[in-house]
Amino acid sequence: MPSIFTRIVAGEVPCHRVYEDEHVIAFLDIAPLSRGHVLVVPKEERERLHELSPQSAEALGRALRAVAAAVVKATGCADYNVLQNNGTAAHQAVMHVHFHVIPKEPGGAGLGLKWDAGTAGPGAAELAERIRAAITPA
Repeated sequence: MPSIFTRIVAGEVPCHRVYEDEHVIAFLDIAPLSRGHVLVVPKEERERLHELSPQSAEALGRALRAVAAAVVKATGCADYNVLQNNGTAAHQAVMHVHFHVIPKEPGGAGLGLKWDAGTAGPGAAELAERIRAAITPA
């Protein structure tokens, strides 16, 4: 079954579109955390970021920069969060890659965040090496 975002891309579900190109669509979130909260979505339906084609990933990067700049200009909010979740345990609600651009209003609306930071620990060097070895060029 296609995701709600795939249905938006297909024109089956209306949206307040703010950007579109060959690979990406961006539109206002229907349940925004703040005024100007935009979703940036690849047209390629994949559940997780690492599953996207290089073309879609590159297009997302370009679109994110352009949309973030437009949100800042249109809302007057200089600060914003970019949020992207992968998988249900990471709080992904729609199983189609998407990024949130969420303006942070001074003293008010936007993304609330509690960061429970740990420490890198004694295995950090080994983990860094394992990640380095696993990286494949796009």
